[in-house]
Amino acid sequence: MNEGIVLIPTYNERENAELIVRKVFSLPTTFDVLIIDDGSPDGTADVIRQLQLEFPDRLFLEERAGKQGLGTAYLHGFRWALQRDYGYVFEMDADFSHNPEDLIQLYEACTQQGYDLAIGSRYIQGVNVVNWPMDRVLMSWFASAYVRIITGMPIMDATAGFKCYSANVLRTVVRHRIRFVGYAFQIEMKWLAYKYGFRIKEVPIIFTDRTRGTSKMSKGIFKEAFFGVLQMKASSWFRRFNRASAQASAQNEEAALSSAAKSR
Repeated sequence: MNEGIVLIPTYNERENAELIVRKVFSLPTTFDVLIIDDGSPDGTADVIRQLQLEFPDRLFLEERAGKQGLGTAYLHGFRWALQRDYGYVFEMDADFSHNPEDLIQLYEACTQQGYDLAIGSRYIQGVNVVNWPMDRVLMSWFASAYVRIITGMPIMDATAGFKCYSANVLRTVVRHRIRFVGYAFQIEMKWLAYKYGFRIKEVPIIFTDRTRGTSKMSKGIFKEAFFGVLQMKASSWFRRFNRASAQASAQNEEAALSSAAKSR
């Protein structure tokens, strides 16, 4: 089994791509990196291809045609990582708003403390956000409060995008049709992990807004999250969350895919 891989979706992140990859590879804990690039016109993928010459066995690139959304990028990366038998899969932004050094805290929460999902949380110990305007801080904090009220999910930072999943969580969750592709995707993944009874821990981090490149946030992303939470909660009334059954189905699907691949 491969140990851990960091998934980093990119769109026009040429200014950050090499810096973030080198920082991850400089950590005392070894992580592989998969960049999922959505056809960045600024040449982000070209930067990664050049770096692959230096890190051929640790840096991977998946290129997709056009901007297809954060959620679909991560789902693509999850399936890629599971097919290659990674035990732990991380989500992280390319813009250094997530400190790569905190990957170690998330990893240890899963590997040493026995949690299935570790969340890099901005709000588990006060409000730890740097360089955001106050209106955005308030919007983010109240969004998480709104999620807790609607869903009953006891997570302080429901919209966090810095996470470590065990492979068991992903095998169970990605079988479902994930409804959302933007901001609500992060909420939905936590919701499914919670409903399936996986152990979740919020690890305190300091979130620092990007200093290079352009933010991808928009009002449409927040709108999707607001209405998406209501849809998510309502649909859960008609869905069974049986972890053993879901994992058995996932194993059967993986075995079938493996058998089909060998027969070609």
